[in-house]
Amino acid sequence: MSTGTLYNDQGGAEAAVEAGQESTPTTSGTGAAFGLFSADFKKNEDLKVMLESNKESLKLDAMKRVVGLIAKGKNASELFPAVVKNVANKNIELKKLVYVYLVRYAEEQQDLALLSISTFQRALKDPNQFIRASALRVLSSIRVPIIVPIMMLAIKEAAADLSPYVRKTSAHAIQKLYSLDPDQKEQLIEVIEKLLKDKSTLVAGSVVMAFEEVCPDRIDLIHKNYRKLCNLLVDVEEWGQVVIISMLTRYARTQFTSPWKEGVVFDENDEKTFYDSECEEKRDQKETKPYIMDPDHRLLLRNTKPLLQSRNTAVVMCVAQLYWHLAPTHEVGIVTKSLVRLLRSHREVQYIVLQNIATMSIQRKGMFEPFMKSFYVRSTDATHIKTLKLEILTNLANEANISTILREFQTYVKSQDKAFAAATIQAIGRCATNISEVTDTCLNGLVLLLSNRDETVVAESVVVIKKLLQTEPTQHSDIIKHMAKLFDNITVPMARASILWLMGEYCERVPKIAPDVLRKMAKSFTAEEDIVKLQTVNLAAKLYLTNSKQTKLLTQYILNLGKYDQNYDIRDRTRFIRQLIVPSEKSGALYKYARRILLASKPAPVLESAFKDRERFQLGTLSHSINMKASGYQELSDWPSVAPDQSVRNVEVIEPVNEWAPIVGKVKNPKSADKFYSDDEEKEDEGSDSSSSSGSSSSEESGSDSDEDSSEESEKTSTDSGKSSSGSERSSSESEPEQKKKKKMKKKKAVQKMKPAADDSDSDENGNGPVTNASSSSAESSSDSESDSGDDSDSDSPAPQKKKSDANTKVKVAAKSKKEVSLLDLDDFSPAPSNAPNSSLISPSLLSDLEGLSLSNVTSTVQVTAPSFGPVKTSVLLHHMTGKGLSAKYHFPRQPCLYEPSMVTVQVVLTNSSDHVLEQIHIGERSPAGLNIHCFNTVERMEPEASVTVSMGIDFNDSTQAANFQLCTKEDHFSVSIQPAVGELLMPSSMTEEDFSREQGMLQGMNETSATITMATANASSQAISKQVLSMANVGEISSGQNNLNRFAGRTVSSGALVLVSLERTDSSGALLTINSEKSVMASMLLRDLKQALAQA
Repeated sequence: MSTGTLYNDQGGAEAAVEAGQESTPTTSGTGAAFGLFSADFKKNEDLKVMLESNKESLKLDAMKRVVGLIAKGKNASELFPAVVKNVANKNIELKKLVYVYLVRYAEEQQDLALLSISTFQRALKDPNQFIRASALRVLSSIRVPIIVPIMMLAIKEAAADLSPYVRKTSAHAIQKLYSLDPDQKEQLIEVIEKLLKDKSTLVAGSVVMAFEEVCPDRIDLIHKNYRKLCNLLVDVEEWGQVVIISMLTRYARTQFTSPWKEGVVFDENDEKTFYDSECEEKRDQKETKPYIMDPDHRLLLRNTKPLLQSRNTAVVMCVAQLYWHLAPTHEVGIVTKSLVRLLRSHREVQYIVLQNIATMSIQRKGMFEPFMKSFYVRSTDATHIKTLKLEILTNLANEANISTILREFQTYVKSQDKAFAAATIQAIGRCATNISEVTDTCLNGLVLLLSNRDETVVAESVVVIKKLLQTEPTQHSDIIKHMAKLFDNITVPMARASILWLMGEYCERVPKIAPDVLRKMAKSFTAEEDIVKLQTVNLAAKLYLTNSKQTKLLTQYILNLGKYDQNYDIRDRTRFIRQLIVPSEKSGALYKYARRILLASKPAPVLESAFKDRERFQLGTLSHSINMKASGYQELSDWPSVAPDQSVRNVEVIEPVNEWAPIVGKVKNPKSADKFYSDDEEKEDEGSDSSSSSGSSSSEESGSDSDEDSSEESEKTSTDSGKSSSGSERSSSESEPEQKKKKKMKKKKAVQKMKPAADDSDSDENGNGPVTNASSSSAESSSDSESDSGDDSDSDSPAPQKKKSDANTKVKVAAKSKKEVSLLDLDDFSPAPSNAPNSSLISPSLLSDLEGLSLSNVTSTVQVTAPSFGPVKTSVLLHHMTGKGLSAKYHFPRQPCLYEPSMVTVQVVLTNSSDHVLEQIHIGERSPAGLNIHCFNTVERMEPEASVTVSMGIDFNDSTQAANFQLCTKEDHFSVSIQPAVGELLMPSSMTEEDFSREQGMLQGMNETSATITMATANASSQAISKQVLSMANVGEISSGQNNLNRFAGRTVSSGALVLVSLERTDSSGALLTINSEKSVMASMLLRDLKQALAQA
């Protein structure tokens, strides 16, 4: 078994241990005869010989066994010289195991490890990402100050590595270097700032951990990355989620205002003030202003909510504490079910979760009351778990459920676990104190427990009764007498001391019994515990002041015994009491106040939860668990009274130059306005704008005119360099006026062709609803829209002195580029209307043509191409039964999105299947909060049996997570969801075969996913393979010089990450499918889909 198949980034050591155990030979009989120590000695000597041999197989076997020893906890440090010799070995499997060993012992054997630093530095340039990461890990484990500059250089280089795994390792090394040399803090902060901008989910958790260790107070580094971290949170590994959520909790407490203010009214969609008059505004200012939550605050809460379903208990606990410290009061309850779910886990998890629930239940009982049965004690629970559940039940007790809880407590008192039974009695006392209606019931029950056989139960009952009697002592003299009768049978010191204290405190209410108790105590004084002796002295002093005739001699006797006691506390107390109560020359005026001092009325004790004072610590932290401030604990700051500027979290988004689609490649040079239009065009265009459709689309066409003309001029100037196509060469041979005349004629024909299609589509200008008036635009509206679009275009042109009449000349200019695209073939495409940025009527097929034209002038190696034809898969968005007559279907047209280049275009077909008119169809709330959707314009009215196609854009952020939103009508709201296939999140790219191989070589290791597949017979040909792949994924086919090799390339729509697909046929039905991409999750999902598609007939 090779180590390569066993080793990975997380389980390398464990796999190697298994391999080591498998390959470890049994100890020879001779070795066993000499005993255990001799056998170990022989084994290590054998390993040294194997490590120093010339055979790599022996070395590999030895390293497996060595790592196995480390995993078992045995000391293998004596093998360090033999292991370190193999650090430069070319065998990758062996090198990985050597690095695992060095990470463990480099700190102990620093001198020997220093000798291999040059090898580690060379390994930092190794093509294998695991070797690079392991070398950095070992280098940062050598804690010698002299190599700090080398470590710093290595960290900086690794932070810019192409592999996210190496960048993750560099973030880990930052913490090690900071602990070694804190003076490097400023340089490390620069690296952290760079890594915080990393978009890889693999790096996010590690760099935030480094941030927390090195510079937790540098909140300014988080501002620009706050929203990115919130959006990446769901995809980060569980360890990273815990770290990020803890950091964002602290961040939010410094950047947002408190949602807990008294009297606040939640109004997140407050548009009322926009329409109010000035008088109403002044009146509202006097009233309480509604609380409007910051959108970033809401983003954090929404993006962490799904993590409550995480399988990792630490993540769930972390989200729960975030909601507890940040969420409005009415929203905190959503964490309850998740916390209760964790109680089914191991007892260690239960202990921490119950501690946090105990703290939470003190302030908000209502959260956990519905789940009270989950906190009932089980016989199999450990004592500390039982005690915590008891604490929570006591916190949840109120007038409504106290009878149920007390019945439960009666069972617990009979438990064989004495500590738990005592805790139950204390809980009963707390319930009696907190709920006055059951005080008498609890007190009578505790009195009955005084006759219990168990001394622990009796003693605890006495202590609790003593505290309860202090609340209303006048009504309970019978209980005091009953306790005095039981005094001889009680042996627990604390219980005896409590009875003595009660006798002394209320001696006037039991004048006959108290002196007799003192008499009994005088007999056994020397044999009592210290706490009982102290209370005996107090009882004697109080009886001397209230009943000196009967107790004077007893008091003197007890004071004499205490004067010579072995305990100095008792001796001091005795001398103090004697001077206080017995008048003498030395006592002076103090004697007069003796009664007021000893018999003063004392406040009743308050029975509080032991978790009351833990509220000052953040939930889920070590400090909260141990109830004291632990090292490294960072306190949560108070909410700011005024919210800081939220614009610091805004990230500048680079808008594309072209309004319709992103321009890839070289930027076109703008031409001056004097050369942009000719006089012939002005004369030719006068009076040509009579149709309403041309008037409504004037702004779009004017924009395309300026782009296409400028591209044509740039092509003319570049003919000398040989880059122009046949179309541009033909146009360059003609004069400029002749070219533009031809373009105008084509444009007129195209617009005339478009007009009847637009009229027949029976939709409004936005393509969102039926047109109620056939002649929707008049000559005036046409001229107005033309003048407006003309003004807009003039503002963009470099010559502002252009004549006003030029605005009309921009309306009918044909689009032309390297490839001649005929706009007369519009009938060959589906006439579904689509949203344009300026809400003008324009055919989607025209848009796709124009987008293809604008994207065709690409000079870079990797080019974005037009999507290949594939079958349109339509999915049901809303069924007409669920939607009360409104039905919706959607599909992905695989066209570049007009609204934002990072969005995926989705076409939705809305149909009114009811017998009544539907009004105001639009998109409502969306989820998750960070979801970026460009909504279609509201469909104001849809007649029965009418249908309309609308277009929308969704930024899925390179994730197959469903986009959830509400499809709304005037009366109803319907929750719908669009689930993208991973292949629809791509856009096709084209490149040469050499570029494909080069890019593929840069995306190896973790960025490569492959599998051997068995194809159906029908898919064995190259054409069938291309058809299946293109149907599943929006990629471009790359020409290949090998007959048995198919290659495809694409980019992710949101981030532009390259996705390379190659399929090499090994035989008639077998093939090797390989996908290379930085988006490893998307690659594995795409591999699964393609494997399934190619296996089907």
